[in-house]
Amino acid sequence: MPITPEGRKLVLLRPGYSTRRIAAELKSAGVIRSRLAFVLWHRIHRKQSLKAGEYLFERPANALDIHGRLARGDIYVHTVVIPEGYTMFDIAQAVQDAGLGSRQEFLEVAQSDLELISDLAPQAKNLEGYLFPNTYQFTRTQNMKDIVAAMVKQFRQVAEEIGLTSTVQDNNVQRTELEKNGAQKRTLVETDLQKTVTMASIIEKETAVAEERPLVASVYYNRLTKNMALQADPSVIYAELLDGTYGGMLHHSDMRFKSLYNTYTHAGLPPGPIGNPGRTSLEAAMRPANTNYY
Repeated sequence: MPITPEGRKLVLLRPGYSTRRIAAELKSAGVIRSRLAFVLWHRIHRKQSLKAGEYLFERPANALDIHGRLARGDIYVHTVVIPEGYTMFDIAQAVQDAGLGSRQEFLEVAQSDLELISDLAPQAKNLEGYLFPNTYQFTRTQNMKDIVAAMVKQFRQVAEEIGLTSTVQDNNVQRTELEKNGAQKRTLVETDLQKTVTMASIIEKETAVAEERPLVASVYYNRLTKNMALQADPSVIYAELLDGTYGGMLHHSDMRFKSLYNTYTHAGLPPGPIGNPGRTSLEAAMRPANTNYY
C-alpha cells in the first residue's frame, strides 16, 4: 500500500551510497515501510541503477514508485534567482536562503577560486563582477565550488556572445602592435576586460532602465577622459560593504570614506567591479552613447 509521508520530506542520497544505505535512509525518513523489501526489489531489477541526489517526498507512494523515481533520477532542485547588480554578498545570502550552504562558505570560494577567471582578468582579487545574474537550479550534491563555477561559466558564455572578449582584445592588440613581448600584450588585453566589467557594474547600479545605460556609460567615460571623479554613490556603498560597516543608508560623511573604491575621493575606476552586471550593462560599457554630458 502507498505510504503518505508525514509532511514534506527531503532525503539526500549521496554518491557512493549502497542500496542498503539508501533503503535505510528512506526507512528513517518514513518514506518506505520495509528496507528488506526495497533491497530485494532492487536486486530483482539490477539493470536499474539508483541515482544519487536529493529527493522530495510529499505525496502517497509505494516502494515501487519510489524505486522508479530513484532509478530515473527524479531529483529535487533548488532555484536561486540572482538579479542584475547583486553583489557577491547578496548572492551568498541567496545561496544560503536556498538551503545550499552557508553564506560564509560561498564568500570564501568567491574570494579564492580566482583561476576560474584568471585567464581573462588576472588583476581580479575576487570573482565580483563575474558571477553572472541569472536563474539557476542547483542540487545539494553540488558543492559550493560547483555553484560558483556555474555562475562564472554563464558570464563567460554571455561575454563571448556579445563580443566582449574579442572586442577588448582587438582594441588592445591594435594599440600594442609594436610590443614584442607576448606576455605583456596579454596582460594589457586582460586588464582592459576587467575595466570594462568594472564600468558595467557601476552602470548597472546607477540605473535599472536598460535604455538609459548607454547614456550613463557616456557620462562616466567622459569623466574618465577628463580625469574627473566618477562620484558614483554605489561605489561608496560597496567600499563600506567590503569593510563591513555599511548601515543601509549613505550620509554626507560617507563620501569621505577611505577606500580605493570610493569614487568621490579617488579619480578613475575603482580597483574592481562593485557588483555583477547583466548583459545590457556590459553592452553599454562596450558601446556607450556619443555625448558631451558630464
